[in-house]
Amino acid sequence: MDWLKEERLDEVKDMLKFKKLDRFLKLSGNTYPGLIKVFLTNMWYDDETLYSQVKGIDITINEDVWLSVTGMRNDGVMVSRGNTTELGNFNKVQFYKSCLRNQDSTYRTFSFGGLVATSRILAYIVIWLLTPRGFNHATLTEEDLILMYCLMTKTKVNWVNVIREHLFKVSETLEYHIPYVVLLSSFIDYFEIDVMGEVVEEVKTLNQISSAILNKIGLKKMKNKNWICKADEETTTQEDDDEEEISDDEHDRK
Repeated sequence: MDWLKEERLDEVKDMLKFKKLDRFLKLSGNTYPGLIKVFLTNMWYDDETLYSQVKGIDITINEDVWLSVTGMRNDGVMVSRGNTTELGNFNKVQFYKSCLRNQDSTYRTFSFGGLVATSRILAYIVIWLLTPRGFNHATLTEEDLILMYCLMTKTKVNWVNVIREHLFKVSETLEYHIPYVVLLSSFIDYFEIDVMGEVVEEVKTLNQISSAILNKIGLKKMKNKNWICKADEETTTQEDDDEEEISDDEHDRK
């Protein structure tokens, strides 16, 4: 994705591209808040097909529609809370510990704040973009850790199933923030539903992480353009100053 490349976050970019999530995360365009609520109210699914009805139009979202709109296929490993048998030796505690800046620290919850920079960005993508929720972003759930692990290990996950299951969780639980507004609006456009007279909102960069967002989740860009955790800034700044002094000395000798 372009914004990841611009911010020199190639490692994260490669993980998302390998999972074929880049096209999904690039979705943009008009959104239809009223029609989205109708879509979710009338939604159900049978086997691997998603159904709804909006303005009298029957909507059938099968594998061909998923592929056309998002570029994702309905295949891969099925993962969820308590269902990690296909992930080999995955252990949520050990994995979380491996993502920490200080792996010797003690912790009672899977806190977002202790993560290293790359893991922190992946956690943001999982929590805000892939399976977005409207509350408790400071603590990682077991599902968050599973999806982060799959991204980092390049495990072929069935992301269509992940998104579909999350949609139903949202539709049944009023506590959840309505996610996937661009995706659902793209389905509405795909089926050419009349939007005349509807509230229309344009979204250009819903799934783009800006520098401001990276700063907000506790990261800072250094002079060398790399992103680090703000808590590590003092040590890294000293290291950068030392490197600059050596470089200046070498320049003087030439």
